[in-house]
Amino acid sequence: MDQHRTHPRTLVIVLLAAVALLGGALPAQATSGPYCGIRWGSLPEGQPMGVYPPGTVTDVRAGQHPCFDRLVVDLAAAGDTGYDVRYVDQVGAQGSGTPVPVAGGAVLQLVVRAPAYDGSRTPTYLPDRTQVVDVGAARTLRQVAWAGSFEGQTSLAVGTRARLPFRVFVLAGAPGHPDGARVVVDVAHRW
Repeated sequence: MDQHRTHPRTLVIVLLAAVALLGGALPAQATSGPYCGIRWGSLPEGQPMGVYPPGTVTDVRAGQHPCFDRLVVDLAAAGDTGYDVRYVDQVGAQGSGTPVPVAGGAVLQLVVRAPAYDGSRTPTYLPDRTQVVDVGAARTLRQVAWAGSFEGQTSLAVGTRARLPFRVFVLAGAPGHPDGARVVVDVAHRW
């Protein structure tokens, strides 16, 4: 009888133990999918304004979710809401181009093709220019600053922790304005 022969059951146990040990040593990215299933990117996103102009800006809000931070711009009427969101080196104020500084490692420029004033030039939304909305509890958003409202569009400078994936979409309805709309910008916590 051969003394060096290994029992098949022993060989299976040794192989399973080796696989378990090696599986624990693999990097997390090699064994998992995208962060929270997010498949967004960081390239510019935009939608042109259509034939029917949207209502005026009435509010800007922020929220936190398990996988991303959210910024919402409320509009009094839906219309054909247009927007342009992109990472830039610096946001310039509407009308003057004066740089709008924000905290963070990257800057998103958010332009909503809707004014923050009515037909008689009366403001419909007057935020604190340096802190439009409190994002102190956010993981990704660092600061939201007012870049102005001029010639039918409103701009925000959004400081983020880093250049991270984002998405933009429009939802029907807004608080106090059932016929309004919401422009939503979600910025992921990480890639």
